[in-house]
Amino acid sequence: MKHASALALDELEELLVALRRHEGLKEKSRGTFYRKSSAFLHFHEDPAGLFADVKLAGAEFERFRVSTAKERAALLAKVARALAASGPGAARSARSPGTRRGA
Repeated sequence: MKHASALALDELEELLVALRRHEGLKEKSRGTFYRKSSAFLHFHEDPAGLFADVKLAGAEFERFRVSTAKERAALLAKVARALAASGPGAARSARSPGTRRGA
């Protein structure tokens, strides 16, 4: 399974935008996210669809299909839970930029 091409990442742009909202993640290159200094999430493509490899717990990547909107929403929920579990301030809610907390 090859890493996602620019065209495949174009298909995932809305997902990428949502992932970029998490303070605990840094996008080192398009579609490749790090958590602190460790690789956390990247994408693959093959004839079966688009997939994300994510380190939710432990040192091993887990693979999730992200070809549909439902699959992408499920991935975002898993990522949010993983970031929240790592401690306070690691993840922020999916609010629009510029929205203050408690507003």
